[in-house]
Amino acid sequence: MRELKIRGFLALSVALTLLIVPAQVASQTPATIRMVYWPGPESDAMRKVVDWYNANRSAADGVKVEMVLFSREGFFDKEATVLAARSPEVDMVFTASYILGRHAPHMDSLEKVVAASGEGSLQVFLPSARDSLSFQGRPYAVPMDVSNHFLYYRSDYLNRLLTDSAWQRQYSEVAQRELGKALSPKKPEDWSPDDFVAAALFFTKTINPDSPTAFGTVLQAKNLIYNVMIWDNFLYGLGGSWFRSGFQPALNTPQAQKALDVYVTIMQKKATPAGSTSYEYGEANEAFRTGKVAFMVQWSAAFHELDDKTKSPMVAGNVKLAPVPGKKTHVHALGVGISAYSNTKPAVQKWVRFLATTQAMRMYADAGGIPPVRAALANPALAKQRPEFPLIAEHVEKYGYVETTIAETVPILEILAKHLSAAWALQVAPKIALDQANGEITQLLKEKGYLK
Repeated sequence: MRELKIRGFLALSVALTLLIVPAQVASQTPATIRMVYWPGPESDAMRKVVDWYNANRSAADGVKVEMVLFSREGFFDKEATVLAARSPEVDMVFTASYILGRHAPHMDSLEKVVAASGEGSLQVFLPSARDSLSFQGRPYAVPMDVSNHFLYYRSDYLNRLLTDSAWQRQYSEVAQRELGKALSPKKPEDWSPDDFVAAALFFTKTINPDSPTAFGTVLQAKNLIYNVMIWDNFLYGLGGSWFRSGFQPALNTPQAQKALDVYVTIMQKKATPAGSTSYEYGEANEAFRTGKVAFMVQWSAAFHELDDKTKSPMVAGNVKLAPVPGKKTHVHALGVGISAYSNTKPAVQKWVRFLATTQAMRMYADAGGIPPVRAALANPALAKQRPEFPLIAEHVEKYGYVETTIAETVPILEILAKHLSAAWALQVAPKIALDQANGEITQLLKEKGYLK
């Protein structure tokens, strides 16, 4: 009887062992998380971070990361379809400041995810970048790439203006004759919107035959939401904003009128190429690269190609950066957050905590990303290759603002693009354009419950 009991115990032990071993093996298999990411230079940079993590942290964390790359065309529509279906197919959502309000209902707040961890902190990111991926006061995404604007200028021309007394006299004469204002040349770092307009006229050959350029500046005046983001800098730099108190639209204010007059005056005086009403990022770069203009307001991403002697031989070496006149810059960020429908949230949270570290962001910056982390962008070794990076960190921190991240951000931008571009094209009077835009935005926000 005793022998039977022993045999039974051994058999049970063997059976339990067979059950336990597979469970142990299974527990050592990393959980795979799928992160949607924007294809292109951004995903190329993220690939380096993902590969490092999978090679060095995967076993210890029990997490393996895979990237899901939708095509650029219809990217957010494809992602929206996945989210609307509440699909656990992806664990991480790729988002942007201007569409965060649409994505946030499908995402988990990162408020406790990162704060509860010993590793990683959203505090490593610059404040305006954090704000740009927060919704109703709560963070929803880790900022991966930041976008801002600079005043790009030809240092050879502007340096001459600041040292050549004959040019200085001509500048003052042009400002008085064309604008009725007694203005003198200033360093680009100290320009107001008035200085921007005066300099645009001075460097336009039809106004000043001694100008080395055909036009002073180039405006991106196409009916496009991203062009509104550039114009917004003048609005905010003059003390205006999209809203007064709460969500009361403020696009028919004196500040908005003056900001719109900056563009309208330049268009009326033909101080920007005639095709500007169809211009956006690429066309503006081409005008600057080919020496047609002396300066422009442009996205920070342009510097790397404009100061490249191979890509831009006519201007490389003479491309300098300054704050946008008025010293305000629109900031938005691209980032990743946790899908509310993920089935592997503990694993996703570990990866998120790693992304929110200086180590990860330095790797991302070294690989070509533009993370809004001072320690990454101001890295001396990297700054030798990308001298604009420390300035991005400085300007995003000192001058950055975020218009709003509500779900209606894109519709508001579309309304503004429609009416402002009509004014930029000199088809509609500025006041009428602003009144119409303000009225449509007011109606939109009433329909959505923001206003009574």
